Amino acid sequence: MPLTTDSHAFIALGSNLENPIQHILQALDELAKLPASRLLVYSSLYRSAPVGRLDQPDFINAVALIETALSPQALLNALLTIEQQHGRIRESLNAPRTLDLDILMIDDLKCKENNLTLPHPRMHQRAFVLQPLMEISPDCHIPGQGAISQLLAACSEQRLEQVRENDIK
Repeated sequence: MPLTTDSHAFIALGSNLENPIQHILQALDELAKLPASRLLVYSSLYRSAPVGRLDQPDFINAVALIETALSPQALLNALLTIEQQHGRIRESLNAPRTLDLDILMIDDLKCKENNLTLPHPRMHQRAFVLQPLMEISPDCHIPGQGAISQLLAACSEQRLEQVRENDIK
């Protein structure tokens, strides 16, 4: 489903292996270099407890907003390539990872095809997505779910802390 004009896409970034802060910072640079795209803004970095599989290190997370003329599938393929360049291995659900890049939303697009569902089906349940999203787009609404401020309040029991500036080298 190609898009005829530039679209706005929110991308979630996460890492908990092999210097996660550096993986996130490098991935942000790589997002800025995607073809037919422009990195508009990105959030602070956040440290979060793992979800699902708890026997692994904490994650470093962020959310970026890009403007892109890439189709949703082409964008997904580009993100998967970046993950592979960071040594991402998909061994099991919720496993530790060097880099995870997820398309959260592309404008108000709703789709469910192949390996892409938009908006991301679990983003409204995750503080590590909602808090950085609210930082860069406080008035954002998730199609079919509601305002992120209300959704974030429902995730208040999830441990999340902003990474201090002096921890980022």
